Amino acid sequence: MIKQELISRSPLRILEQSIQGGLGVGNIGIIAGRKGLGKTACLVHIATDQLLRQRHVIHLSFAPDAAHIVSWYEDIFDELRRRYHLDCAREIHDDIIKNRIIMNFKQESVSVAHLHESIRSVVTAGKFAVNTLVIDGFDFARSSIPAIRALRALAAELGLEIWASASVPADEEGSGIPAGIAAIAGECAIVIRLLVMGPYIKLVLVKDHDRGEIADPHLMLDPKILLIAREDAAEAD
Repeated sequence: MIKQELISRSPLRILEQSIQGGLGVGNIGIIAGRKGLGKTACLVHIATDQLLRQRHVIHLSFAPDAAHIVSWYEDIFDELRRRYHLDCAREIHDDIIKNRIIMNFKQESVSVAHLHESIRSVVTAGKFAVNTLVIDGFDFARSSIPAIRALRALAAELGLEIWASASVPADEEGSGIPAGIAAIAGECAIVIRLLVMGPYIKLVLVKDHDRGEIADPHLMLDPKILLIAREDAAEAD
């Protein structure tokens, strides 16, 4: 399969259609779920799709060790290559990683102002025309509405969209907006919750911009291959 066919057939095109054409510049999308359900896998799949489309990605990790983030990208790309029989995979891989920057921070030791300045420096001084900012492992429960608004303003200023993860306590039930991000959910355009459905992890769209009636994208994360897939395709496997 050639790269353009892989892009067009990606289940992420279904997600884009479900959320009115995509997340959008200046907007924040949250993928929320319990620890170990696949939040990072979803973010890396989304980021890899952006890279395949010749777009630029900055991945901010708040994990103690960011080395595993590179492994996530390698694993996701390798699974896409294998599953879709991607032509010229090595050349494509070497081409797209030039458009990705991974940065590591500790939330307790970095201010919002420093975080913004670091991003702005990469984009402007580094002349890196980023399209998507990925934020993984940030504790939104420790943030504030003004901080999230400032993040949105930065995204609008730099012409990018933001996809982030949010952890949900293991004992929290329900399928709506998680309690940990309820205070800042109004500042987020998209909220997707990961819920266990049999052997798969269902992507439940719980906020879609300002739309009252929310569509079901019928997407799942297959834990065996760490990829987002259509429900019918996952069940067929």
